[in-house]
Formats: sequence, C-alpha cells, structure tokens
Amino acid sequence: MKASFFLAGLLLLAAGCNQNGHLDTAFNIVPQPVEASPQKGTFTIDKNVALVFHHVDDAAPVKQYIEEYFPKYFGQSLPVAGDAEKTIAFALHETPDAKLQTEGYELTVTENGVTVYANTPSGLVYGLQTLYQLAPVDSIKSNPEQIVIPAVRIIDYPRFEWRGSHRDVSRHFFDIAHIKKHLDLMALYKLNKFHWHLTDDHGWRLEIEKYPKLTEIGAWSVDRSDVAWREGEPPKAGEPATYGGFYTKEEIREVVAYAAQRGIEVIPEIEIPGHCSEILAAYPEFACDDFPYYVQIGPYWPPKAILCGGNDEVMGFLKDVLDEVADLFPSEYIHIGGDEAFKDNWKVCPKCQKRIKDLPLNNEEELQSWMIREVEKHVTGKGKTIIGWDEILEGGVTPSAIIMSWRGEKGGIEAARHGNYVIMTPNTYCYLDYYQADAATEPPAIGGYVPIELVYSFDPVSDSLTAEEARFIKGGQANLWAEFISTPEHAEYMLLPRLLALSEAVWSPKQNKDWPFFATKLPAQKKRLAALNYNYCDKVGEVKN
Repeated sequence: MKASFFLAGLLLLAAGCNQNGHLDTAFNIVPQPVEASPQKGTFTIDKNVALVFHHVDDAAPVKQYIEEYFPKYFGQSLPVAGDAEKTIAFALHETPDAKLQTEGYELTVTENGVTVYANTPSGLVYGLQTLYQLAPVDSIKSNPEQIVIPAVRIIDYPRFEWRGSHRDVSRHFFDIAHIKKHLDLMALYKLNKFHWHLTDDHGWRLEIEKYPKLTEIGAWSVDRSDVAWREGEPPKAGEPATYGGFYTKEEIREVVAYAAQRGIEVIPEIEIPGHCSEILAAYPEFACDDFPYYVQIGPYWPPKAILCGGNDEVMGFLKDVLDEVADLFPSEYIHIGGDEAFKDNWKVCPKCQKRIKDLPLNNEEELQSWMIREVEKHVTGKGKTIIGWDEILEGGVTPSAIIMSWRGEKGGIEAARHGNYVIMTPNTYCYLDYYQADAATEPPAIGGYVPIELVYSFDPVSDSLTAEEARFIKGGQANLWAEFISTPEHAEYMLLPRLLALSEAVWSPKQNKDWPFFATKLPAQKKRLAALNYNYCDKVGEVKN
C-alpha cells in the first residue's frame, strides 16, 4: 500500500498537478490555493531584480512590510526601482476584480518577472506569502543571492472571512516579542483574526488608566512556576506576588499596528461576568461577598468568582473599561467572554436577587443575559460588535451578538438557525492545548486528544445546516489555552504543525482539501518552520495506510 501511494505521488509530480488538478507537492503551498497552473520555466531572484509598486501609496504600511520582508525571509534586500532588468511587482487594482473578493490575490511567476495583483493590501500580503512558500528553503539557506522559483499562475481567495488564532496570555504572560512571532506565523498561513484573551482569573494583562489596580494587583500572582500546574499551593499570608506581567497601552498599539501591516485584526477579550478573580483581588467591592479573592494559582474549579450582577458600580466599571478598550483596539469586535459563569453567589446575593425581581427576570441565567445586553448597548454605541462564547445563548441574546461556539458545534448551529452570526471553534477539533500525539511522549497538556488529521477534517459549516443557515457561519478558529503552557517554545510546539491544518480548513475550497495530499506537503513546511526558528511537533502528520 505504501509503495503504491509513493508511486502515485511520483506520477503526480511528473504531471505537475495532483488528482484534483492543483499544484503538486513540489510547490508545497499551505493553505492550498483555489486555482494553480504550473508554467514552463523558472524565475531567479538575484541582484538584477527590483521591487515595483503600482497604485500602492509610498506611505502605506503594506509597502514597508513588503520591502522589509525580502531581507528577513529571502535573505536579499531588493531596491525599489521601475527600470530594473527584472521586477517583482505588487499592484492594487484600480477597479476591484470581483473574482478576487476582498482578500484574494493573483500571482504570476514567469521567466521575466513576478506580478502580484490584489484588491486590498491584505491580498498583496497573501500573495507575498505564497511567493515565499514557492522559494525552496534549501536555496534560501545555501545561496540567497540566487533563489530559483518555479513559474506558475495562481488565483486564490479564502473560503471564510474569519480565520482565527486565539492566545491565552492570562494563565501565563507572554511578551510582545513572542506575540509578534505568533502574528508572523499567522500571516505566513493567511490567518487574519488574532483573538487575544487578555483577562482571566490568573491575571489581568491590559493597562487601564482609570483602574490602575487592575495591573498593580491583578496582573501578578504568587510564583508557582517551579511546580506543575495542578500542584501549586495557595498563596501564604504576606507572600509577595511577583509572577505575571501586563501590556502597556503603547505596547498594545505597537502590536495592533504590527498585526494590521500583516492583514491581521486584533480582537481583545475582556471576560464578563465570570473568570474574574484577578478583578476581585484588585477591587473586592465588585464581588457579591466578602470572600478574600486573589489572583489564582493553578487550577481553579469551579470558579467561584463572579462580578456582582446587582451592583450598579460594576456596570459602571465595565463600561469604563470597555471605553478604554474600544479606543485602543480599532477592531470592529470586542469579545466579552461569558463562559463558565457559575452563579452560586448570585443566588444568595441580595443585590442580584433584587435586580432579578425589579427588572423583572426569571432566573440568574437571564441576569447574565441582561448584563450582556447592557454591555452590548454600550459597545454598540462605540461602533463595535460583541462576540461571546456560546454560553451567552442561555437566557437569550440579541440578534446582533456573534456567537463563538466552543462546546462542540451545537451552540453555533442553534445560533445560526436563530440568525446570529457564528464563529466555530469546537474543542473537539480546534483546541490546540489538547494532546496531538501519545501523551506518554508529549509535553504537558490539559488533556484530550486532537491530532492534526482531526484538525484538518474540521469544517466550520455543519452538514445539518441549510444553505440559508450556513451563510451565518463567519468561519473558524484555533484556540490555545495556556494552563499548561508557560514558555514560547511550548506554545509553538502545541500550535505546530496543527495550525497549518486549520489554515487550510478555513481558507481552501472544500474540493481542494485532501488529507494524504496535505500530509505530503508537511515535511517541506516543517523544514521551513525550522528555518524560521519555530518549534514544532515532528511526530505527527505521516500518512498511514
């Protein structure tokens, strides 16, 4: 069986196309393009090549990105000139090409030059990423002064508008150098939404000027980094809190600009109303009770902490925080959490019970929905749209709220049928903090098992949805929670190579997806990741017959 598969692969290479009529593995492009036609000949990037820009403003961030990309990734600094012997041209259509949609591109490589056409700067970025993937890694390493690229014509655009990668920086703090490296990885594989989980029980990571104790107190826990996640003892009286960190507003703006240059939108998440021990440690007056909350260490279940739903000062606090968040992040979205809000405190809190009676509401689930709607009204007034985990469906939501479905696909299917837009991120396919190989040989993970084959099989649109219902599915996302992940190297290992599978699941047309074919591209992609100094799991991705 293995021999016959190998022979078939050789025949496909000889033909220049795979069984679906698309580029063979000599090109190794991930995610798989929509249309790709190999051409005769090659193009060599050398000292005679210059960059050319058409209808791209000199001050445009994408122009600077492209100019800086070549020395960083190709090992050559190319001049910008219009009279060079050979050129690599990047051009924005004056009249949009409907076929390319918003983020698509057309890449043509001939013996005489390279052209990348797009309707938007994002399309130019994606065309550039594909050009880089056409360049053999060995050639870049051994002789960057002469990089030979195969001739080809590619027309490409994404299947879904939401192609997300989520990072939890609350359980463990990651500095902006690592966040930028994550954004570079996203850009390489055409992912465009960075969901930044900035607040949770284990640390508040965002400077808020009106509430300085959020970072003075809420960003720091007692250091238990020398023991396993589940083995950390609670803090002792007087023990200093030295583990953690936060991002200044200046650093946030730097990351947002860095992402935008790469076609990536940064979506902040501020957890409401649960997962808030760090808030209550800093501002205990926002709790329902006088329990001595602290920034959590290790596992915290069930999470007792919840913001008091009957306290008007809490609503004022949330609106103040969201004002600063909205001003800081240009994204049209703010994620407001809403998951795992245990309401035991609400059931015995006089203020919460009074709110339920006065509004009137039927139960604590409806109290959470009331809080979410109040927050949504405020966020909408800032020109933004809220996203919430699928728990916000309990008690009812407005039609304008976007649902992020993580507890399988059920919540997303329900929301789509009600007319809410949906982002699918079911833990059964998309949680990259789960093991990807044999747990006995792997670094620590939270549990579960999501191998790369399973990630690759993910389709954001359930077969149970009608065509009309399916149009409410905005796309999908991979989530990386950090309970067991405290270093950049470990984070990269859990992401890779599974994030490549996710990228193809949300970019490529369904008919272009094929697991055995994708697996044949992985060795070259792993070699490229190694050249870029990314850590990855090398035990996965083999085709088994």
